[in-house]
Formats: sequence, structure tokens, C-alpha cells
Amino acid sequence: MSEFAELWPPVRLTLLLASVTTVFLMIVGTPLAWWLARSRNGWKEAVAAVVALPLVLPPTVLGFYLLIALGPNGPGGAVAGLFGGRSLAFTFEGLVIGSVIYSLPFVVQPLRNAFESFGERPLEAAATLRASPWDAFWSVAVPLARPGFITGAVLGFAHTVGEFGVVLMIGGNIPGETKVISVAIYDYVETLQWGHAHALTIGMLIFSFAVIFTTMLVNRRFARVTP
Repeated sequence: MSEFAELWPPVRLTLLLASVTTVFLMIVGTPLAWWLARSRNGWKEAVAAVVALPLVLPPTVLGFYLLIALGPNGPGGAVAGLFGGRSLAFTFEGLVIGSVIYSLPFVVQPLRNAFESFGERPLEAAATLRASPWDAFWSVAVPLARPGFITGAVLGFAHTVGEFGVVLMIGGNIPGETKVISVAIYDYVETLQWGHAHALTIGMLIFSFAVIFTTMLVNRRFARVTP
């Protein structure tokens, strides 16, 4: 029972971080993916490349610049000052900001692919029925892109759960505040607490398999046979 009490706080914090981050990812990622899928702006691929940077950047590089941005001398310090704080670094709020940036491509890309897959015809049909762009988006585009929404939400949540380098750089190892599962595993290995490390890593293995399996089922379930 005491072991569970020690392991539960990082698990609870990780699930909370992943849940909050996924909500913000869907809020930010949906209009961004829609713009990337529908816009004819010549700069959109440059924007897409910026969004995809976390896929290739070492987490420590991204974490370093986020640490500067969220610190007392960066924009994060100015925002924290409005609420009586000094910095957004080493806070739960800072972890959310970093997680949204780090996991954004895992949501934007599936959504963009989903929006591009059905083409112009369904939206043109909605326009002929006098549907406004807003109505066409919610009544036509969103239902057709449902596989992208499910895949993006699952991948965004899972990627946030598995973060290590970025969260360690901007959050450190503060119990109950920034000590998530990946950081806890590292801490247990460093202190030779193999039992606790095994318990968390086995849980992560099971979770990772479930995520991959779920994503494959979703893609198979909603796959369309194109003529």
C-alpha cells in the first residue's frame, strides 16, 4: 500500500498533464490543421515545417529555449508577474505550455491529413444548400474528419505521457508539481530503486501498446476504399 502511495502522485500528475494538454492541443491544432489543409497561401508549408520542428529537434534543444522563454526574463516571467509569480518555468502551467508545443505535430498532422482527404466536393455541396462556412465546418468537415480527431487526440495524449527531455528541462523534479512518470522513472533508476522503476516502466509498456493498438484499430475502422 505504501508503494502505491509513493507511485500514485507522478501517475496522477502525468494523467492530469496529458488530459489538460490534449484539450489545448485540440483547440489550437484544429484551426491550424484546417488552415494548412485548405489555404493556398505560399507560406503555409513554412508554417507546417515550424509546427513539425519538435519531431526532429532534440528535446533538450526545445527544452532549453522554452526554459528561457518561460523564465523570469522571458515572456513567461511577464505573464507570471500578472498573477504575482516570478516565472512559469518549474510550474505545472509551464509544463502544459511546453507539452502543447512539443506534442502539436502529433495532432496537427493527422487532422490535416483528414481534412485534405475528403476534398472540396462535400463543402461545395453544403454551400449549395446555403450553409455558412461555419456550419459547413461543423456539420460536414468535422464528421468526415472524425478519424483524424480520434487519432490526433490519442497520439497527443500518449506523446505527452511519454515526454522526458522537455519536461525535465522546464519542470525539473518537484514532487506533486512537475514530477511526472518519465522523470520519476529516471529518479528511481538514479537512486537504484529498481522495484519502483520496474512498476512504472511496465505500466508505460502496457499503455504504449494499448495506444498503438487503438490507433491501428481506428485507422482500420475508418479506412475508406477509394475508387
